[in-house]
Amino acid sequence: MTSSPARIFGLRTILVLVFAFLYIPIAVLVALSFNQGGLPTVWSGLSLKWYASLAGNAAILSAALNTLIVALVSTAIATLLGTLLAIGVEMRRQYGSGLEALIFAPMIIPDIVLAVALLSFFSMLDFTLGLHTIILAHVVFNLAFVCSVVRARLKSFDWSIVEASADLGASAVTTFRRVTLPVILPAVVAGALLAFTLSVDEFIIAFFTAGAGRASTTLPMQIYSMIRFGITPEINALATIVMAVSITALTLSQRLNRGVIGQ
Repeated sequence: MTSSPARIFGLRTILVLVFAFLYIPIAVLVALSFNQGGLPTVWSGLSLKWYASLAGNAAILSAALNTLIVALVSTAIATLLGTLLAIGVEMRRQYGSGLEALIFAPMIIPDIVLAVALLSFFSMLDFTLGLHTIILAHVVFNLAFVCSVVRARLKSFDWSIVEASADLGASAVTTFRRVTLPVILPAVVAGALLAFTLSVDEFIIAFFTAGAGRASTTLPMQIYSMIRFGITPEINALATIVMAVSITALTLSQRLNRGVIGQ
């Protein structure tokens, strides 16, 4: 069945409008980060001074370091635990909807609910809030995303090669290192990049589980504290950098994941 030219034109117009609605505000944000003037509504010329200003802002540099620490540590832990969880679940091969719900609940539960729950949990254990509690909180929801990506690869994994490795006398550690891991490695890397992206962008859970002061302030929290006093080109520059890092990591994750699913 062929579509009429008018129908095709209408669908393309809708597509263009949707993409314009999604990406024009982002394009404006990026453009204004290079605006020489301080007024967000008046273009005064091209300049990199707002990016240079970020390099000399101690509060932003501290927040950036905290974000990097939280993202790297939480990603490493979530990747390890999520990969082991995915392997354990798929090796079992028989699991009900209850187990599926427990694994993926952190992905479905609203951020505000999960944030309040984690804050209550840390308070019950009398934990002092800080970077360590933000890391633990990020591991909770990142673990589910890593598990999901790795399980997508394990769906097509031939478990007979694991049994063959065991029959040949290889230990479980050797089998995992030389047989299982090389096969699922692209999915593990894709899950790690996705976890890193989510950790860098996450605000609500970090806001609830962070301690007082600059020592546990992340970049999203810093942006929120700055934006309360109005939008400035410096905030636009900071948001552009965060967005660029997130898009890069997410793009790499999607490419790796696309290759994994296609195998």
